[in-house]
Amino acid sequence: MEEEHEVYGGEIPDEADMDADVDMSRPDEDAAKLQELDDMKKRLKEMEEEAAALREMQAKVEKDMGAVQDPASSGANQTTKEEVDSRSVFVGNVDYACTPEEVQQHFQSCGTVNRVTILTDKFGQPKGFAYVEFLETEAVQEALQLNESELHGRQIKV
Repeated sequence: MEEEHEVYGGEIPDEADMDADVDMSRPDEDAAKLQELDDMKKRLKEMEEEAAALREMQAKVEKDMGAVQDPASSGANQTTKEEVDSRSVFVGNVDYACTPEEVQQHFQSCGTVNRVTILTDKFGQPKGFAYVEFLETEAVQEALQLNESELHGRQIKV
C-alpha cells in the first residue's frame, strides 16, 4: 500500500533547465567575473608563495639563532637577567588607570628609572601591579622606602 505525500512548490527542475538560466546572462558579465576570479587566484598564489618564503626565512633565522645560543651565551643571559632583577622592584596595588609615566615620576626621586612594566591580562587590562627597573642597584633601597606611599590615591606595596 503506497502512501501519497503532498508536494510543495511544484517539480524540481532538471539540469537542462538550470543551464538555460546561466546561458541567459550576458557574456561580457561572465567574462568580467572569470577575469576577477583569475585575478583572485593569481593574488592567492602570490600570497602563498610569499608565505612559503617567509616560513623559509623564519626557519633559517631560528636555525641561526640556535647556533648562536650555545651554553656559554645562555649562562651570560642568566647573569644579565639576575643583574637586571637586582636593579628592579615589584610594585603592588597599582591603580588600573595609572600609566607607566606616572609610575616612573613617582620613583624618579630614587634614581634613574630605566623601564616601567605594568602587567596586563590577555585582554590588555592592567593587573594592578608593575615592575620598575632602575639604572643603579642603589636605587632599589631608595625605592623600598616608598613602600605604603600613595600613588593615584592608593597605597602601593614595594
